[in-house]
This record gives sequence, structure tokens and C-alpha cells, in this order.
Amino acid sequence: MKKLVVTITLSLLAAIGFSQSYAPEQDNPTVKVKPVVSIKAYAFPLGAVKLLDSPFKRAMEADTRYLLELKPDRLLSEFRVHSGLKAKAEKYGGWESSGLAGHTLGHYLSACALQYTTSNDPEYLKRVNYIVDELAECQQARKTGYVGAIPREDSVFAEVSQGIIRSRGFDLNGAWSPWYTVHKVMAGLLDAYLYCTNDKALKVNVSMADWAGEILKNLNDEQIQKMLLCEYGGMNDVLVNTYSLTGNKKYLDLSYKFHDKRILDSLAVHKDILPGRHSNTQVPKLIGTIRRYELTGNQNDFAMSDFFWNTVVNHHTYAPGGNSNYEYLSTPDQLNDKLTDNTMETCNTYNMLKLTRHLFALHPSSSYMDFYERGLYNHILASQNHKTGMVCYFVPLRMGTRKHFSDEEESFTCCVGSGMENHVKYGESIYFKGADGSLYVNLFIPSELNWTEKGLRLTMTSNLPTDPTVSLTVQADKAIAVPIRIRKPSWINGEMTVRVNGKSVSTTRIEEGYVVIARKWKTGDKIEFTLPANLRYVAMPDNPARQAFFYGPVLLAGDLGAKEPDPMQGVPVFVTNNTDPNQWLKPDSQPLEFETTNTGTQSAVKLKPFYELQANYYTVYWDVFTPESWKKQQAVYEQKRREAADLERRTVDLLRVGEMQPERDHNFTGDKLETGEDHTRKFRVANGGSSMTFTMKTDPNAQNILIGTYWGMDNRGRLFEVLVDDKVIASEDLNKYKESRFYDISYTIPAELTKGKESVTIKLQAKPNNSAGPVYGLRLVRE
Repeated sequence: MKKLVVTITLSLLAAIGFSQSYAPEQDNPTVKVKPVVSIKAYAFPLGAVKLLDSPFKRAMEADTRYLLELKPDRLLSEFRVHSGLKAKAEKYGGWESSGLAGHTLGHYLSACALQYTTSNDPEYLKRVNYIVDELAECQQARKTGYVGAIPREDSVFAEVSQGIIRSRGFDLNGAWSPWYTVHKVMAGLLDAYLYCTNDKALKVNVSMADWAGEILKNLNDEQIQKMLLCEYGGMNDVLVNTYSLTGNKKYLDLSYKFHDKRILDSLAVHKDILPGRHSNTQVPKLIGTIRRYELTGNQNDFAMSDFFWNTVVNHHTYAPGGNSNYEYLSTPDQLNDKLTDNTMETCNTYNMLKLTRHLFALHPSSSYMDFYERGLYNHILASQNHKTGMVCYFVPLRMGTRKHFSDEEESFTCCVGSGMENHVKYGESIYFKGADGSLYVNLFIPSELNWTEKGLRLTMTSNLPTDPTVSLTVQADKAIAVPIRIRKPSWINGEMTVRVNGKSVSTTRIEEGYVVIARKWKTGDKIEFTLPANLRYVAMPDNPARQAFFYGPVLLAGDLGAKEPDPMQGVPVFVTNNTDPNQWLKPDSQPLEFETTNTGTQSAVKLKPFYELQANYYTVYWDVFTPESWKKQQAVYEQKRREAADLERRTVDLLRVGEMQPERDHNFTGDKLETGEDHTRKFRVANGGSSMTFTMKTDPNAQNILIGTYWGMDNRGRLFEVLVDDKVIASEDLNKYKESRFYDISYTIPAELTKGKESVTIKLQAKPNNSAGPVYGLRLVRE
């Protein structure tokens, strides 16, 4: 068993300014409205913490290289065009050339501002100031206060202001989540003000807030709530922060216009309505409510945020710390059958860590930082290619998958935007300062802390997580009494020992999971403590035999090599009578690498930190059997795995209906369409004798079969025809499926309709006075 040894030393610092965080910061003069509730722990200015060499610093450096490669004028291109100005460069591709245009600029502005306050590199300040000047020019040209790049934005918001509202999950009057993009631009402007003291940025943001108030001023509550059916990002959060930075209460009042009663008021009374909901549509709302609680003391705002965090973390989160499958939450504690290539949207964890910081400030408990550490090490750090700086939209957990990283100029998804920020702010939660003057040591990441008020300089050096030895050195201007609180992590195995200047110190004083060392410190003082770590497993909540393995805080994944596993062989399983993985996962020659030979189906497999795996195939979860259970289950297991692998192998195309990007990718359209959530899955239905149409890829050299997924026992008018390139291939009556379960129904497509074609157009056409669907999924396979 290895032990994690941490050494701490105390020292003097250079002056660090304020203006770092929306999480409460002590005596920050930039923030005009102070918290009215008790704050127990305050964030340090991000510029007060410097990363030292570690995987985190290397990830930051990869990110900053990419930030400097990006061209601000390309991100600004559509902002200028939509303002009647001439573009200075061609726009980027991906989402920046489609309905969510403009959101990346907001994230980029935030990332550059964050990196400037961390590094003081003038190049980032130059970019921030340039972008703000350009946005101000665009705003002046528009003369409405608005600035943006969303297609059809003027007509969409004009309709909304008149109470003409057509809204669903990601569509508002035909626009793709327009308030979401408005939030990103406003948030970027506030960050430019907060981190770079750019006063013009605050003015542009305030004008946008005033414009939003004008758009909504004549809408009644029913119209507002209908509008909020469409994802709106963190509009409540950015308006609350505008209030905090200006002191103008009208922005606080306006934040309540973006209060989704269906979701938030249910959470306030501890009603879990999250199953079937789009995860990252919800998380930013709760960041806004917890921030509002800090500034108003509204207990409902706290209740909903607290309940949401506990529900998501404890009932919807995978072992690495991320949540959601295909962006959606499902039944609590039912994750075993939701290991796909589309698990753990990275934006979700980006936002969950923001929410965690606010909750920790209010109640500094180790449980918050246990989750924070898990998500930071094993999702955020694992979501980046550390050589190129490219990032994952989803971090996939399918057994035998690999990561897919973004493209430098063509992706620009939401997670590319939040990814720009993720890797330049690793220092924001390593330390917090207690309201009583104490120091919280939350994360064991190599870093230097400059605590100017105390005259202390703390330097933590280590190779954690690859090397378990850590040292934190400290110097002080003068002897000073500072209680130091060291997190006792949940993964510790054995007793935690502490030494000060070589002498043992009692660890019996533990408060909220932190060992407290209270004494007067002087230059040269040293704290050493040990955190014994070993291998442990985290099981699926609904399948104890499916397990992920950790060494201390680090998730280990099986490196399956550069070639995709044979579907007929699949991912190895572990067969053992011993439930302690320390007995059958043996250390390899490299730190934090392990190897086993007792797999049920293949030869030895090497496990290594998940964040290190870049191009190779891997598995995070493993099925673990006893020899007896394996003998009984092997035939069933192999058959199911062969069937699932065969279906995946034969799949030519898959359409997840009711979800934004898959429908766009398949040119989904129709009349009298309805989308909804039932049985924890999205559905689509075309009502009143109408139809839905979409394109799907085909195999021109094989027999193609369309598979529709429906729910039985519907008992309504559900007669419709299935057409391929305008030819009827089947008639369907959903009422003949009598059980309350999902049915996968196959329709063989005549070979002459697909011969020589790479794709076909499929239509589900309802009979008169009937509906086509509800359909919960569509898959096209080769026979």
C-alpha cells in the first residue's frame, strides 16, 4: 500500500488584486452588492494562485496555446454583419456557422479574461479589450442595446416582445436557444469587467440587460413561462451578477423573469422532476438561484439549489463525476444500461463545479470538495487532448470506446466553449479562506498561493497524481496565527497522520471533514501529513457487479489499445473470489499503472489514469464475477453482448428524436409536430393527420432495415404509413402492441429503394384524424 505524503511550508507574497470570482470573495470592492447571508469560506482571487508543473498545468498550457491560435475577428464576423458592419474575417465553421452562432465568442472572452488574471500576460488583455471595443461598435450601430450573431434574431425577439411565442426544448420561434447565446455573450462581458477591469464591457453588458428588460416588459407570467420551455442558459445568473456589480435592483428583478417555475419550484419542495430532463438546461438555472440566495437570503432559492446538487451528485452521476446520457438525466440510480458514446456532456460538469463552489462557500464541507476533486481529475482533466488542447463534447463510457476530440476550426460546440474556460482556472478551488481567518487546503494540486492580507506565500510541489509525494512550503512576513484546515478525503484508506516541523500532531480535531491545525506560523515551518491510498472500486448503483476502479482520487481505465475491440470478444470481464482489487490488480512499472491477468475472456489488461488516455480504446467500467456466477452467467452474458455488438455493427444510422443536434443532422421536419418526455425518453409525434420527415444514411450494397421504437398500450389513434423516398413500405397501428413497454419494430426496405444510394428520405405519414408516432427512436441497420 502506498501512502500519499503532503508537506506544507509558509511564506511572503506579492500584492494580488481583487475581482476574481462570483463565488463570494471577501471585501471585493468591485462587487457593489454584498452577500446578506453568512459566508463561511471565501474564494481567493484566481491571480493569487499559480499552478506548478503537473498534468493540470500542462492542460492549461495546451488550452492557452489554442486560445492564442484563434482569431478574434473570425469569432466577431457575424456580430459585425448582423450590425450592418463589414466583417473583417470569415466566420468559423460548426455551430458558429449555424443557429448557435456567437456563443463561442462569449466563452472565448471569458477564457482570455481568466487567463489574463492568472498570468498577467498582456496578449490576453489585448484580445479582451479588442473584442469589447468591437462589440461596443456593433451595439452602437444597432441602436437597441442588443448585440449578437443569431440567425433571424431581430424578428425572433420582436415576436417574443409581442407575446408571439412558439417554444420547446431548444427552439424559440424557430431560433436555436437564443437566450442561451445571449447569456454567453453577457457572461463574457462581465468576465472582461471583473477580471480585466474593462469598464466598457460592463456598459455593453448593462445595455444588453436593459434591452432584455424591454423585450420582456409587456409579457405576462403565462407567456414568460411558455418562453422558458426553451433552453435559456444562465440568464438568471448573469442578471443577478449584473445587479451585484452595478447595485441596480432592476437587474435583480429582471432575473426573476428567467425563473422556470415548472423545474425550480418543484425542486424547492424537494420534488425530483429531473428524470427525462436535459441536464445542462437545468444546471445553469441553479447557479443563478444559489447566487441570488447569497444576495437576497431567499430560502427557496437555497432549497432548490441544495436539493438539485444532492440529487444529481448522489443519484445521477457516473464514477468519473459527470452525468447524463445523450445529454439527458434518467431514472435516479439507474445507470447500468446507460453506458454509451454520449455520456457525460462536459458542459454539465463545468457547471456542476460552479454550483459546488457556491455551496462550499456557504457550508465548507469536505463532501463538496470530494465531488469537486472527482469531477476535476476524472472528467474535466480527462476531457482534453493534452497535446493539441482539443476537447470532448461527450466523455464516453461505453465499454470499449474511445474519446472524440474537437476540431480546431469546425466544431465550436457548447463544450468547446466551456472547455476554453475549464483548463485556465484549475487554481480557483485549491484553497479557500475561512471567514474566521483560517486556510482551507481543498485540493492537492501543485501550486503557489499568495495570501497578501496575511503576508503568506505557500508553495505546494508534487507530481500528484502520478507520484503520491506532495510538499507544501510556506514563508511568512511575520509570525501569524492561521488555523489550517486540511481536507481528509473520502478515499483515504487508514489513519491520517500529521507532523509539524517533524513532530506528530493530533488529528482528532476534525470539523466538516477537515483536520484543523491551529497555531502561530513563521517562516520555515513545515506540515507533513500522510493520506494512505489504495485501490478501491465504485459500483453501479443498480448493478454491484459492474465496477470502476480508483487509486486514491484517480480513476483508472483499461487501456485496450489502438484497435477497436472485436465485437465478438468484447471487453474483458474480471473473474475473482476476492472483492478487494488490491489482491488481483498489481502495480506495474509506471506509477499509477496496474495490470491484471485474471480476466474472464482475454489476456492481461493494463489500467492507467483515465485522464492520460487520449487516442486508445478503453473501458472505465468492468463486469466483475465470481467463478460460480461467471459459469452461470457466461452464456447469457455472451449472448446479450453478441446481440448488442451485432446491432451496433449492423447500424448504419441512428436518429435520437426530440434532441437538438441529432434532428438537425438528419434534416428532421414536419407538420403539427409535438415533442415530449415519457418513460424517461424523448418522443416525437406528428398530430392531426400530418407527418414527420427525415433523412437517414443507408448501405447501398446491403438489405436495409428501419427499426422504430414505440411504447405499447397507447390506446389512441395511431395509424400511419412508413414511406421511403415517397414509396410506402409499411402501415403501422401502435395499438396492437399491448404491453406497457418499449417495442422495437422492424421495416424491411425494398432493395431497389436503396441500391446505389448513400441516404434516403423517410416519412411517417399519419392517416386522417390519426397521429404518426409517438416514436422514441429510429435506427437504420443492414441485414
